[in-house]
Amino acid sequence: MLKRLYDWTMAKAASKDSTAWLAGVSFAESSFFPLPPDLLLVPMVIANRKAAWKLATICTLASVVGGIAGYMIGYFLYETIGRWVIEFYHLTDKFEQLRHTFVEYGAEILIIKGMTPIPYKLLTITAGVAHLPLWVFIGASIISRSIRFYLVAALLYFFGPPIRAFIEKRLTLVTSVFAVALIGGFLVVKLL
Repeated sequence: MLKRLYDWTMAKAASKDSTAWLAGVSFAESSFFPLPPDLLLVPMVIANRKAAWKLATICTLASVVGGIAGYMIGYFLYETIGRWVIEFYHLTDKFEQLRHTFVEYGAEILIIKGMTPIPYKLLTITAGVAHLPLWVFIGASIISRSIRFYLVAALLYFFGPPIRAFIEKRLTLVTSVFAVALIGGFLVVKLL
C-alpha cells in the first residue's frame, strides 16, 4: 500500500500538471482528504529547487482556501458533513477537546497546530463549529500554513536531497521546535 502511494505521488510530482495536483491536494487536505501536500511538495522541490518558493506559495494559498471550505463545513454543515469527516478519521475525542478551547484561543491554536502535521481539517472544521471570526481564521491560517510550507521548501532549497529523509521522518520535530520558538517570541513581546 505505501509503495503504491509513494509511486503515485512520484508520478504526480513529475507530471506536467503537477502544480495543479499540488494545489488540489493542498486544498482537499485542509477540509476532507487524508494525504498531506508534503507528499507532492517534497519531490517537486527536489526536482526543481528554483521553484521552491512558487510551490510553497501554491501549497499555502490552496491550503488556506481549502481551510475556508473546512471552516464552512464546520460552520454550516457540521451535523451533515462535518461530524462524518471527524468520525471517519477517528478524531472525535480531539475535536471535543479543541472545540472548547477554540472560543478563547482559536487564533493561537490555528497558528501553532496549523504548522504541525496533525490533520488540518480537524482545525478548520472546529474553527467553523466554534464560530471563530472568519477574518481571524483566515489570518491565522495564512500565518501557520505559510510557515509550514515555506519551512519545508527552504530546507529543501538550501540543503537539497540530503535533507529529504530528515524532513520525512522528523517534520513533526522541526515544526514543534519552531512552534515553541514562536510561542516564546509571543510571550517575550507580551511581557515587554
